[in-house]
Amino acid sequence: MTDKPKDPPIVEMDYLSGLKVIDIGDIRVARGMSRRPHSSCNHRAMVYDPKERRVWCKDCETDVEPFDAFEILCQNYGAAVERIKRDRAAVEEAKEHNLIRIAAKQMDEHFRQRNMVPACPHCNAGIFPEDVAKMSSVNKEWELAKRARKGPVA
Repeated sequence: MTDKPKDPPIVEMDYLSGLKVIDIGDIRVARGMSRRPHSSCNHRAMVYDPKERRVWCKDCETDVEPFDAFEILCQNYGAAVERIKRDRAAVEEAKEHNLIRIAAKQMDEHFRQRNMVPACPHCNAGIFPEDVAKMSSVNKEWELAKRARKGPVA
């Protein structure tokens, strides 16, 4: 005999609609409800035994149905993937922000040189500090498309 505690019985109910009792030869199947209270445990600490083919929750000390365990794993996996995507996007944003800081630092170093000025990477014309004050902005997507059409910059 096993030391496994017995589940409370399922009480037959008198439902208004749907199948109530099914008779199949010598077998009688009735629809009912369990008197066992619904557990509020989320089964966050599951343990499985491949030999017994059983999943058990350490928190509430009950067996977990295989489908419920699978559903919990799927939900948590989906949440973990979304968290990884958010973290990856934050890292990419930080890299882009850092790239701007590095570029600004390099421009500052070029302007600090006494006998040299930074040069435009496209036309090799010198850029003076007074030119920077007159600079305008260009749409980033348009500029990337224009550079893609021209080909690689030598």
